[in-house]
Amino acid sequence: MATDDGGKADGAMLAIGELADRIGVPTHVLRYWETRFPELKPLQRSGKRRYYRAEDVALASRIHDLLHVKGYTVEGARKALGGNGHAEATAEAAPAIESGGGVPVQDLIALRQRLAKALG
Repeated sequence: MATDDGGKADGAMLAIGELADRIGVPTHVLRYWETRFPELKPLQRSGKRRYYRAEDVALASRIHDLLHVKGYTVEGARKALGGNGHAEATAEAAPAIESGGGVPVQDLIALRQRLAKALG
């Protein structure tokens, strides 16, 4: 059975701290995501301890990718996940700047490049 760098078997449930370390976010961010993404429902044992199953780990990784790598807003990521955990390409779910301006990041980058070329 393969193990990850934490010594746990693939598919083993992870505590909230272990998942936070794995995807690189603080534990409070994972708790916040639980309030915004209803699909993310870890098991809660005594003392409200959270344990994430393999499907929860995959979903949290996908949410992290949408929010922190691709630049989606929380609402855009929710729309991209479409309630089933799989991103769907829609114009409404395009990555947008965090201020909520609704401008896709790619458009801002292209504009910056055009302005630099015009000034250069």
